[in-house]
Amino acid sequence: MHQQKRQPELVEGNLPVFVFPTELIFYADDQSTHKQVLTLYNPYEFALKFKVLCTTPNKYVVVDAAGAVKPQCCVDIVIRHRDVRACHYGVIDKFRLQVSEQSQRKALGRKEVVATLLPSAKEQQKEEEEKRIKEHLTESLFFEQSFQPENRPVSSGPSLLTVFLGVVCIAALMLPTLGDVESLVPLYLHLSVNQKLVAAYILGLITMAILRT
Repeated sequence: MHQQKRQPELVEGNLPVFVFPTELIFYADDQSTHKQVLTLYNPYEFALKFKVLCTTPNKYVVVDAAGAVKPQCCVDIVIRHRDVRACHYGVIDKFRLQVSEQSQRKALGRKEVVATLLPSAKEQQKEEEEKRIKEHLTESLFFEQSFQPENRPVSSGPSLLTVFLGVVCIAALMLPTLGDVESLVPLYLHLSVNQKLVAAYILGLITMAILRT
């Protein structure tokens, strides 16, 4: 006699949940980001029920916070931020998506998505750019120090890379600023105030590095 194969019983809380993105970032100065979309995927052979929970439900509006996803399909969940105030900048909120079989109540799996409100997308990009520049400069200095001979008692002076970066920063500071219509320099060489501030900051770091050598 052939034994009938039975589908293995799903253990509560162990079912992987596939959702994208896993982080929501809202910008106060960009109203288009006040509405975000979460996509919940169901790669399984059975339908799933889902429910969206939030640590601060008074700050958000979740369209279709509960529903079902057909097998091998997906569903979009719209989340709107309705309390855009300065006191909420940088606060991390959490959404939890719980899924279960349609015939059961126990949660088979869950996934957390973090949400953050930031004041400005431009400021965030500027901070990330400055962070990348600092990391690049640190890596360059570490690379130079790592390949110095061990029997070298005193550094002979700044490296060519440091000098080159300094010259580039000085040249950037000498270029005209955006909006300077009287300059004879081509428009594509005009720099913004933020770019010149970054160049001045890097030049200061290079000057400190040279003085330490």
